[in-house]
Amino acid sequence: MPTDQNVEHLSETMIEQYLFTAFCLRQTVRLEKMEVVMVTAGRVALVTGSTDGVGRYVARKLAAAGMKVLVHGRDRARAAAVVRSAHEAGGSAQFYLADFSSLAEVRELARAVAQDHGEIDILINNAGIGVDGNYPGRQESKDGIELRFAVNYLAGFLLTRLLLPRLRRAAGTRIVNVASVGQQAIDFDDVMLTRGYSGTRAYCQSKLAQIMFTIDLAEELAGSGITVNALHPATYMDTTMLRGDGLSPLSSVADGGKAILQLALGPATADRTGLYFDGTKEKSANAQSYDAAARARLRQLSFELAGIPMHGDGGARAIVN
Repeated sequence: MPTDQNVEHLSETMIEQYLFTAFCLRQTVRLEKMEVVMVTAGRVALVTGSTDGVGRYVARKLAAAGMKVLVHGRDRARAAAVVRSAHEAGGSAQFYLADFSSLAEVRELARAVAQDHGEIDILINNAGIGVDGNYPGRQESKDGIELRFAVNYLAGFLLTRLLLPRLRRAAGTRIVNVASVGQQAIDFDDVMLTRGYSGTRAYCQSKLAQIMFTIDLAEELAGSGITVNALHPATYMDTTMLRGDGLSPLSSVADGGKAILQLALGPATADRTGLYFDGTKEKSANAQSYDAAARARLRQLSFELAGIPMHGDGGARAIVN
């Protein structure tokens, strides 16, 4: 089993080679120091926020490896370019339109995906908005929820919950939540940040919520074959979101994309779950992530806001038909 030391540095050539080799041989292969899991044509990966930035990078790589990639976004033109590049690389992709500031649109996305696909092998919750950019100041979603909490966290929470019946049917399924090293403890007396709002606080709170959900869901799904992990892919990646926040890039989308692909495909996390990674290294998240009482409060709030009923063990009864 590889360790952090021998999966930390992944070159562009290695990424291309191990994806291609695994696809062609349809078996587990070993490339230099890194063993990679099977990538078989016909497997399905849903990548949210995949019409731009690191999501687009990951979607293209998965499609080139032979997976059926479900591309999600809000821009049809950018989506068409991603789908076209996937087909040109010999892969397959399908676009789904949804605005994550609307829970109704998230529900429709889940319904459409479940209707079109009997099994989903990989779910990468990547969609999100930044600190400021196109959404300056405190704003609310179409459902009256603080916007960054709604888009960055609650939409992915709802989508994952609604698709669990499809995820459960795929042996070795992986859920990857793209979070951030920027994390802010949640004040449960003011989750909607009606007092002392800042974009940074809102963004970091939403990202910690993703990590808390990761740990919570991993515990719930223990023994199911589904692994759930979160990561900070790379610092200040060169993305539209970063530039919209007025920041200068320190890394490329390829840097972050490789880390995401390692969690989605690599053997190091094949049977490890409920973890947080900084790049490809396992790290500790904000202390609130490991507070079971805080996670329980977030869980209950999330079900209430998403409109999903809970049963006795804290899970959802939601089924997508």
